[in-house]
Amino acid sequence: MPGGGFLLKRRRPYLKVVAVAASVMTLLVFLIIIDHMLRDVFYDLAEIKATQLATEAIQNSILQEAANENIQYQDLVIVHKDEQGRVAMMQANTLKVNRIAASTVMAAQKNLDDLKRKSFSIPVGQIIDLPLFANFGPRIKYNMMPVGTVRFSISDRFDTAGINQTRHTIYLNLDTKVRVVIPSKTGEVSVSTQVPLTENIIVGDIPNTFVSVPGGIFGSGAIK
Repeated sequence: MPGGGFLLKRRRPYLKVVAVAASVMTLLVFLIIIDHMLRDVFYDLAEIKATQLATEAIQNSILQEAANENIQYQDLVIVHKDEQGRVAMMQANTLKVNRIAASTVMAAQKNLDDLKRKSFSIPVGQIIDLPLFANFGPRIKYNMMPVGTVRFSISDRFDTAGINQTRHTIYLNLDTKVRVVIPSKTGEVSVSTQVPLTENIIVGDIPNTFVSVPGGIFGSGAIK
């Protein structure tokens, strides 16, 4: 039919354009899906590392303050005994405990504030989960910053340490939040850590009124 070949030739360029456009769209959709998946993986890794860094900063502040204060068990707990030398009452030195906790919180807040001035990065090899290339490839940066203030509580625990012996351990608990920032995504993560301040081995019976109290004589974080 005259002119049929001409129409067919005119359609072919149009079909090529459609095929190229479809290929480009497919590639873009694929890249968007990959970007979304890798972004989530990257954020999860950044969140884990941010938690580790924040926890380490808090623990270092606790250990440093404990060393500076030279904390002794008798500074935090006053043990009263009866005429037979048995433990009659155990009393927390709340003023001393709160002072130590307050200075530790200030040190922890400073350490966390120092982290927000730094930039951290993760190799692409870790993001795509290839163990052999975990430390290779370009590094993608992320940042972290503290959110709000560091909160503290004091708790303690009694454990059997031997025949007629009880170990009494006092803990400082610090809690805070940090914001993790990566390209095109941000989020918050809670950070909690517990570090023993001091402990003591008590010889003899301890009244159950102290041992059986949840959180020990500090009342499971009653001091805040």
